Amino acid sequence: MKNVPDVAAGPRRLEFRTFGVEEEFLLVDEVTAKPVAVAEMSLAHAAARDGKSGSALTLEVKQEQLEAVSPVCSTLEELAAAVREGRSCADAAARSMGARAVALATSPEKHSTHIVPSPRYLEMAERFGLTLTEQLTCGLHVHVAVVSPDEGVAVLDRIRVWLPLLLALSANSPYWQGRDSAYQSFRYQAWNRWPSAGPCELFGSVAAYRRHVDSLLAAGVLLDEGMVYFDARLSRNHPTVEVRTADVCLEASHTAVIAALGRALVETASRHWRAGLPAPEVSAAQLRLAGWRASKSGVDGELVHPVRQTPCSAAEAIEALLDHVRPALLSTGDEARVGQELAHILAYGTGARRQREVMMRTGSRKAVVLDAIERTHRAGPLSRMRRPGVPVAAALRD
Repeated sequence: MKNVPDVAAGPRRLEFRTFGVEEEFLLVDEVTAKPVAVAEMSLAHAAARDGKSGSALTLEVKQEQLEAVSPVCSTLEELAAAVREGRSCADAAARSMGARAVALATSPEKHSTHIVPSPRYLEMAERFGLTLTEQLTCGLHVHVAVVSPDEGVAVLDRIRVWLPLLLALSANSPYWQGRDSAYQSFRYQAWNRWPSAGPCELFGSVAAYRRHVDSLLAAGVLLDEGMVYFDARLSRNHPTVEVRTADVCLEASHTAVIAALGRALVETASRHWRAGLPAPEVSAAQLRLAGWRASKSGVDGELVHPVRQTPCSAAEAIEALLDHVRPALLSTGDEARVGQELAHILAYGTGARRQREVMMRTGSRKAVVLDAIERTHRAGPLSRMRRPGVPVAAALRD
């Protein structure tokens, strides 16, 4: 992540946690709405412009996508503005090649893909075959500052049970190769074809975390540590925990609330660790089931309760999440805005529901993409109006 401050040698406890996001976007032809392989040319055009954006654009593995990396942010308002700016920068670069940048986690249209010809990506293509050939997914990664690797691993052990809910709240990939997948987030299903993807067992210490990563690399399957695709991991390059479960969100405000929840989860986990509270003893196998259910249902069906590990409504699971992180949200002044946005998501759905609604109304995959372009770039405050007369808590329980 760009511009992450070096906090590793700083005070034992952060007074506030900086955070930032990486959003991956599909590049689609502005006429046909189909994925188009213009990433390198778009990025070259963006680099030639004399802009002063705080966001950075980077290539991903496929020519049909670009990534926007936010600057380091201290407040939710800064983060929300950075998300909008990153989307604008990605779209401006795409427009230079007759394309648009759209926040869809998979393409509704049937497509082929083209690899960015870096030596690493070409080696990945040779080793992993169809897994890489078919890979065209766009995720949202949230980076949250930690003061040390010890704190980082303690955080990883304590946030893991809550991560499926971030997937459910972000679900934005119902289509795969022109077909309805019957999932809210098929991106998560496709992503878990990678051999190191998904949840982990409890680590307990930095030494155990390093032993686990080293054992994966020693097996000779992964190219390098960059392919350690855990749902959440210690960043290799920055003093952050990187949360990687979410789909790229159709709405910029949804991205902001996922980032706020990610920061609050990290802060809550750190407080529990410092207080001597143990990490929840939930197996990786149980978490894989919870992730599958979140991928299948989003917020439109049952989820696995993060504490009980039993079925519950989406509203009950999200209310448990909000209760869990409320002290951290109150300390940053974000509780009301996050609560309102969660109520809105539960009432009106994620990007997956919007895509299906447009498809049902129009019968056109192109219309789905064109609507998503408009939703990706429309301006709007994080805090939306609630349904008249319905308080946040009641909306969460509907």
